[in-house]
Amino acid sequence: MDARFLYPLQSCKIIHLVRHGQAMHNVEAEKDRNALLSPHLFDPPLTDLGHEQLENLRKHVVGSGLLKRVELVVTSPLFRAMQTAVGVFGSEDQSHISSSPPICALELARDRNGLRPPDMRRNVSESQALFPTIDFSLMESEEDNLWNPDVRESEEELLARGLEFMKWLWTRPEKEVVVVSHGIMLQHMLYVFANDCQDSVRHELCKRFGNCEIRTVVIVDKSLNSSMIH
Repeated sequence: MDARFLYPLQSCKIIHLVRHGQAMHNVEAEKDRNALLSPHLFDPPLTDLGHEQLENLRKHVVGSGLLKRVELVVTSPLFRAMQTAVGVFGSEDQSHISSSPPICALELARDRNGLRPPDMRRNVSESQALFPTIDFSLMESEEDNLWNPDVRESEEELLARGLEFMKWLWTRPEKEVVVVSHGIMLQHMLYVFANDCQDSVRHELCKRFGNCEIRTVVIVDKSLNSSMIH
């Protein structure tokens, strides 16, 4: 049976999912997972390799024409993700910033909250000073009120946040969007739709992201009442 389908363009969104480049805590975790509990790794920056990955992805999105098609970039408010979002999709020339898609920070797109200092964000005012081209108006609080030093966000809570994020994304008017986030969070965003796929597709779709990997999906509203997610 032919498994091809036709859907009207207005019922679809193209989502480009990007994991941040390699950051300091990624390197330390490869040596010792307990290093992720170190306060010295609070909201860590990209490594030199992470910056190389960023530059390679930048060349790809420019060369492929993707940079011109994207209407919005949504980024996690953690430092490594914002570095990636601005480095890949921001304007290199501040006088021509209008030629780049708007970038906004959103709590829903952040990494799993709690316990590990690398997953705690800086205050919004500090991030604004470091990334003046990012829109922080959707951030709910100046300080990180979500991070808990004693408890890490559960799988169920993470999946619920992935669903909430996808619901929010569907309400946006933009049709082609980039999401710059973290490996685990990106997987849980995809889990929202994975049950609608064959096992082989689900496995390929939801496998772990590499640093600075970009993975593109199309979200389709198949319902008659334009309510894709219930």
